[in-house]
Amino acid sequence: MSAPVILRDVTLLHGRRPAVHHLSGDFAAGSLTAVIGPNGAGKSTLLRAIAGLHPAQEGRLSVARERIALLPQAAATDRQFPISCLEVVQLGHWGRAGAFRALGPAERRAAHDALAAVGLEGFERRPVGSLSVGQFQRVLFARLLVQDAPVILLDEPFNAVDARTAADLLALVRRWHGEGRTVIAVLHDLDLVRAQFPRTLILAREPIAWGPTAEVLTAENRLKARMMSEAWDADAEACGLAA
Repeated sequence: MSAPVILRDVTLLHGRRPAVHHLSGDFAAGSLTAVIGPNGAGKSTLLRAIAGLHPAQEGRLSVARERIALLPQAAATDRQFPISCLEVVQLGHWGRAGAFRALGPAERRAAHDALAAVGLEGFERRPVGSLSVGQFQRVLFARLLVQDAPVILLDEPFNAVDARTAADLLALVRRWHGEGRTVIAVLHDLDLVRAQFPRTLILAREPIAWGPTAEVLTAENRLKARMMSEAWDADAEACGLAA
């Protein structure tokens, strides 16, 4: 497979309602891509589909047989469960170690090192429910470090965090890109996209543009996405599917 993620005329639904329509393209190995678009455009659904958590109702979505790490939106993560920062980070080993095998010294050390790498050394025993939004996002990035996946999916990774945390986490994204990992991030900050993300997909349920950021992120394309979102029918069905 020439690219770790390939989409050919992919349609995704929520029940009978459209989420993503007729999306075709490749996320090349080692690429760094921003996915932008209005609220309800299907951006999060696309990430979940790539991660294998949402089925494609039509078309072909091919993902290489390699590990994929998904960072969900912070609002979708329950922090009430009584678990420590270190335990959350150690969950990153599950893909390789399984849920029931005891972790070895190297795996435990990797979790400690990951917390230190995101600026949370000494937080190992802190319950996640006691953390600020920014601190918890650092913990989730530490879990990504432990997962060590070649494909990394980030859903609004810098939302509601302070500027210093955003800068530190962005440095990790640049590091992953430099290591040749494929990184796909749902974002809203267009200045950040222009400055840091070489490729961009504009999605408004249907693809508006996909390619080099300088060519894609035009006023014309952004206006087209906004106009399409204003014309959405909340009760519309997708292409006669799911009859």
